[in-house]
Amino acid sequence: MIATPSPQKMTVEAYFDWEPRQELRYEFVDGEVLAMAGGTLAHNDIAVNLLTALRPSLQKQGCRINIADAKVQVTASRYRYPDLVVTCDERDKTALNAIQYPKLIIEVLSVGTEALDRGEKLKEYCQLPSLEEYVLISSTQISVEIYRRTQGRFWLYTAYQPGDSIVLESVGFEFPINLLYDGIAQFSPPIPTD
Repeated sequence: MIATPSPQKMTVEAYFDWEPRQELRYEFVDGEVLAMAGGTLAHNDIAVNLLTALRPSLQKQGCRINIADAKVQVTASRYRYPDLVVTCDERDKTALNAIQYPKLIIEVLSVGTEALDRGEKLKEYCQLPSLEEYVLISSTQISVEIYRRTQGRFWLYTAYQPGDSIVLESVGFEFPINLLYDGIAQFSPPIPTD
């Protein structure tokens, strides 16, 4: 994600008017717009694999799942684009601009966005009262991490490795970790950080 220079800060209303006319997607953070970085094929395959597996179960529950182009309203002045977002809240079923009551947010980690997803976005998402789980999926190795809300502001962290079965407690869905990586013949090596 890269900051897009603008001569002045933008209002939320101006952002909602301006962004649909752009070629790229932009997150909105306190008046500034941030262009979304492109992902790898593995990143896309992981998101599609999970969407394909989850969607039938979520439809039976009356939940809505969106991928990539759906914004989440984190605060009145922050809008983010997670890779997948699930809401089961009636108020989000007719949402036009952004999901406001997510139950589950999933980010597929990319080299360029991993620090943001693990840092600033983790802090922001954990402040959403409706959020029950935040999932981080590696696109460079078989690895999944889940933050689950326990009581109040407390979150439980669980890491998953090859061969594990993953349970998304927020939506009552279990699947083998290998399902996420189906069709990925080779991972891109992570960029070394010296």
